[in-house]
Amino acid sequence: MPIVSIMMIQGRSLEQKKAMFKAVTEAIVQTLGAPRESVRIVVNEVPMEHFVVGGVTREERDQMLAAQGKGAPRGA
Repeated sequence: MPIVSIMMIQGRSLEQKKAMFKAVTEAIVQTLGAPRESVRIVVNEVPMEHFVVGGVTREERDQMLAAQGKGAPRGA
């Protein structure tokens, strides 16, 4: 029974997550030959303010980039 753990920042719609669930399940079925019914997915959603890179929060990073005249990279 494959168990997939996904950690991501909060904010995606239920429709986006459902599409991801289907795609991840299909990838497991295709690559491992696991029965679809045996695939388990656990999603842990992290609040944006709890996601820090290099000691800097996303909000702080966005502010630094804005001060430098740069926008935040897409998907970051």
